[in-house]
Amino acid sequence: MTTDRTHILVLNYNGRPLLDECLPTIVEAAAGAGVPCAVTVVDNGSSDGSREWLAGHWPEIGLIGHDNLGLASFNDVLETLEEPIVLLLNNDVKLERGSLPPLLRAFEEHDDALFSAPLCWTFDGKDYEGMRTRVRSRFGLVQGMSRVPGIEQVWHKADLTAAAGPVLAVDRRRFLEIGGFDPLYFPGRIEDLDLGFRGWMAGYRGYYEPQSIAFHRGFGSFGPAFGAGGCDRLATRNSFLFAWKNLRGLRLVRHLLWIPPRLMYWIARGRLDMAFSLLAAIRRWGKTRTNRQRRRVGNEGWVARQEAFFRRFAW
Repeated sequence: MTTDRTHILVLNYNGRPLLDECLPTIVEAAAGAGVPCAVTVVDNGSSDGSREWLAGHWPEIGLIGHDNLGLASFNDVLETLEEPIVLLLNNDVKLERGSLPPLLRAFEEHDDALFSAPLCWTFDGKDYEGMRTRVRSRFGLVQGMSRVPGIEQVWHKADLTAAAGPVLAVDRRRFLEIGGFDPLYFPGRIEDLDLGFRGWMAGYRGYYEPQSIAFHRGFGSFGPAFGAGGCDRLATRNSFLFAWKNLRGLRLVRHLLWIPPRLMYWIARGRLDMAFSLLAAIRRWGKTRTNRQRRRVGNEGWVARQEAFFRRFAW
């Protein structure tokens, strides 16, 4: 695919101080894209004056107001755009000026690309944050991880990646074709892994492009809203939802068998908050059943593709 124009969307919810720090780098990166590149902030109903501040300080940047659907707010906005490749950013992301061309080039070099993702450092640039994502099943729950043993030996090498959350470039048509980010996971966590998995099952791939550099604060707006414990509970709840929605065969059986001992362990340790994360997932069970019924791949074919995914991204 030849990209003659692109668009950066920045998702914001009560993140005015983050925008103040991050937007200058994003605008500079857009200027260095090599093709026309618009920048638009998608505001999820902020109450901190983000919209007014943007209008006063960055009138050249587009602004779209949206109901707060988390990352799923991107879905509706992408329906209205025309650019073939669109970059999706959280509001706690800074970009290097030359970060866009490698991400765009991935779609020219790979006919099966669903998304491309950069090498991401922590906000201060000192530590590896991720984007070369690997996957494991731990006590029946699927986890996507970037900071894995030995990663420092390979983080400079281009490769496939299972997921990318805070910053990624997407093929707009393919992203919408597979349903975009699933609002099932609202307010957030795991939806990027779900996107990568569904893309893989549809025959698409995610590409890690370390020549592109980004910096991520991590939970810049999510953390203050939910706290560390709340973020962990959401991740656990959504890991259950991911399994119930996506897994089949023995992998699903193993997941289900692990639920009783996991629940007893939480209760014994006094972690009732984590036990409630399972209850919260059960309350959304009906939505996962609906998603499973929409599949067009037979069980045997699904399991084969599913296991190929886990083998490819194992660590």
